[in-house]
Amino acid sequence: MKKKLLIYAHYYAPDVASTGQILQDQAEGMKDEFDVTVICTVPSYGGTIEEKYKEKKLYTEKLNGVNIIRIPVPEFSKSSKVSRIKNLLAYFLNARSVTRKLGHYDYVFTISQPPIMGGMLGVYGKKKLGAKLIYCIQDFNPEQIAATEYFKNKSVLGIMRWLDNRSCKQSDLVITVGRDLVETLKNRFKGKTVPNHKMINNWIDEKEIYPLESSNPGVVEFKKRYGLESKFIIMYSGNIGLYYDLEGLIRVVEKFKDAKTADGRKVVFAFVGAGSVLDKLVKYKNGHQMENTVFIPYQDKDKLIFSLNAADVHWCVNAKGIKGVSCPSKFYGIAGVGKPVIGVLEGDSEVEMLISEIGCGRVSEPGNYVDVEQNIRWFLDHAESDELAEMGKRGHGYLVEHLAKDVSIGKYIDAIQAL
Repeated sequence: MKKKLLIYAHYYAPDVASTGQILQDQAEGMKDEFDVTVICTVPSYGGTIEEKYKEKKLYTEKLNGVNIIRIPVPEFSKSSKVSRIKNLLAYFLNARSVTRKLGHYDYVFTISQPPIMGGMLGVYGKKKLGAKLIYCIQDFNPEQIAATEYFKNKSVLGIMRWLDNRSCKQSDLVITVGRDLVETLKNRFKGKTVPNHKMINNWIDEKEIYPLESSNPGVVEFKKRYGLESKFIIMYSGNIGLYYDLEGLIRVVEKFKDAKTADGRKVVFAFVGAGSVLDKLVKYKNGHQMENTVFIPYQDKDKLIFSLNAADVHWCVNAKGIKGVSCPSKFYGIAGVGKPVIGVLEGDSEVEMLISEIGCGRVSEPGNYVDVEQNIRWFLDHAESDELAEMGKRGHGYLVEHLAKDVSIGKYIDAIQAL
């Protein structure tokens, strides 16, 4: 008989949150080894909820062999702290309520989302279900909150750190997704026993996200729909949120209003996604007549391959202070389609090290806008050379060998079964 595994997932398919997609891959990738159940919210990543999910207190289904328990949460605005906190608290409290009604589980798996609450849910589930706890830290909080100055009360931040350290100590295994995050964990427990831990990179499904020719009908249609034909496209794809200094970077983008590549193509900066700073970026674009900038909605999962392949170069960025705190998973999608990277990342952060070790892009330090501008100009000057294509090939080759879905999920299975 399979051992039972419970996963707490704030967001889960069909929500487009990157952590939700990662957890879907994990749940479905581990279902042959474990009897997997997921507790998640009703689809709500954009803040709104369909009417069909406003009728009951609980929704259950089986999705691709995984048992899903969806719990209701209030709608929210990503620009409103109060509404977001209410949404997170509703998930936390309702997930605890559901947990109390479950029987024994062998393992509980949780991630660091929602901030602090994800770990606390895991500890609660461990005690209620008699399970071993695996706590996967995708983002360290309160460090992330403090780095972006989203919240500044030092007393509250101290309590949050204490609570999250408690979750780490109560875990049978802490998994981080980057070498720099391992150092943060060690520094938290400096002079004390560091919790049992392991580093496993995130991934992309190389069977779903892979290189396509520019003549592919899906790529051609995407470019046509958004007026990108015959342009040199520098793309940002993902959450347009607080942790990426996009408000600073759009001022660099403004300097390329009339830019062309060495082979004569106009340059366009495409931002694909949504998030709390999107409105600010749109307002800046409109106020500065930036025809070189286009904003595109999130793409459905089955269309993501076309949007990612449409770019000539991809941004992979984090704000200053995020080193050791968060690892931008968008890098794996970029490598998946074999495109070069313009990185804005702190030195010795996980993805900066990967880009440097692989040789698949050029990187600037966050806040060094002069260097960011120079790197963009380098790509424009080399637009028709083979060097860009070679960068992309190196990234894709490394991903297939080391960062593919089955490789990373296999590491998770081995780590859990070894407990």
